[in-house]
Formats: sequence, C-alpha cells, structure tokens
Amino acid sequence: MHDKIDLHIHTSFSDGAYSPEEIVRRCTEAGLNKISITDHDSIDAIPHVREHAKEQNIEVIPGVELSSEMMNNEVHILGYYIDINNSELIEYLRFFRDERLRRVGKIIKKLNNLGLEITVEDVINDLPSYVAVGRPHIAQAMYNKGLVSSYYDAFNKYLKNNGPAYEKKVHISPVSAYKIINEAGGLAIIAHPGNMQQDILKYLIEAGADGIEVVHPSHNETLTKHYQQIANAYFLLASGGSDFHGGKRNDEQNLGKYHITQRYLEAMQKRLIKDSA
Repeated sequence: MHDKIDLHIHTSFSDGAYSPEEIVRRCTEAGLNKISITDHDSIDAIPHVREHAKEQNIEVIPGVELSSEMMNNEVHILGYYIDINNSELIEYLRFFRDERLRRVGKIIKKLNNLGLEITVEDVINDLPSYVAVGRPHIAQAMYNKGLVSSYYDAFNKYLKNNGPAYEKKVHISPVSAYKIINEAGGLAIIAHPGNMQQDILKYLIEAGADGIEVVHPSHNETLTKHYQQIANAYFLLASGGSDFHGGKRNDEQNLGKYHITQRYLEAMQKRLIKDSA
C-alpha cells in the first residue's frame, strides 16, 4: 500500500472546526496513514491526536504553524518534527497566546467605540482555555449576539485587514520563527508560497528555510511544478498537505485529495539526521 501523507491539518485547538478525535476519524476515512497537526501557534492538540491515531494505526508527525511578518505581510512558517516538550517553544507559544488575548481586548474596544455591545467574555466564555483565540472567534460571538447578519458579515464590515475594528497581531520575524523551530529540533518550511509575493519568497529561502510547501489547495498543477522546481534548485525540502480546517471553510473535499508520498518524509528524516550529526 502506498503511503498517503497530509502534513497540514488544523484542529479545534486553533482555528479548525474539529476535535482531535474527529480529525482522526476523518483522516481514517480519507485513507491517510501519516499526518501532521499544524495548529496556529499551538501544539496542545498533538498528544490528544496521537492517542486516537494509535488505534487507527496513523502516524502523527508533530507540527506547528507559526505566524510571522515581513514587509507588512503575514508569513506562515510550518515546523515539523519539533520536540513538543521543548521549554523555549512552550514559553514562546504561551507568550503568543497571551498576546492573542490582548489583541482580542483591543478589537473589542474598537467595536465598542463603533457602538457595538460586546465583551471579551462574550468571545471567550464558551472556548476551552487551550484555544488560540483570534478573529474567527470574535466573528462567531458577534453573530451569536445578533450584531451582524453572518459570520462573514463580521469580517467584511469590521474585522478584515484594515477594517474599522482591525488590530494587527504581534508578530515575530520569519527568521525568529526558523530559529524557534530549529532549536526545538524541527524543520522550518515556508507555508503556501503561492499566496505570497515572489520577492518575499526569495528572501525567505535565502534567510535559511529548510523547505517549501509544494502541494497545497491554493496551488494548481502549474504552481505545484513551479515550487517543486524551486525546491530542487535551492536544495530545499518539499512538503504538502490539505491545510484542512473544516466547518465554515467548506474544504471537506480537500482531506485526502492534497497529499504527498513517503519519499518527501524520508528526505526530511535524512536532513534531521544530517543536522544532528
């Protein structure tokens, strides 16, 4: 049997719709036998996913998706094979979670100034404490309170980038993200390069990324080939997956459709052995 591997999956511990148990069930149905959970700025789901995945004989590669910023553009860096017990990584993610909460407070203040009655409690009350809270949760709370006609309405009218209630995230540089991942024993991979300006991509590669995401729902066949060629030219690792979130993203069909094969993973493992030698 050929390995069917998806290295880009989100759970309800960040902005995904499904619990670890539900994710494993869906991955099993999609015929995946190796996966990586790459929640935004959170590694808390990984032990739970591993627990359920064991029963299904699915291997779980520990991952994370760190948010960074460059030239006013948000840049996501994926980390694979990280040590989830690394104290510096844990400390950094804790800082980030606190910053997210602070940002929610600032957004709520802006909404209040626009005459909308909503509190931070309205946003976080029903959320488990481990969730990396962000704009999707505020949008949901606004809809629940009847302040907007839909979840998307909240984004379009208030929360979108440069919208009247928008508040920038606290970001680190991509190079700092590489460092955090590498020091936790992992590999730093540039996420969905098809969504970024090519001069930024060039900088990110030259700044020391270990690899680049080649297979992604936002890449058509031509782009997939293009990024594979870039990976080859710069001796970069290639990665890929569905970037699955579920729920409102309406991306259910992507799970099992966007995947990579075992040779991608073998290249990663070889690089890790070489780096630790």
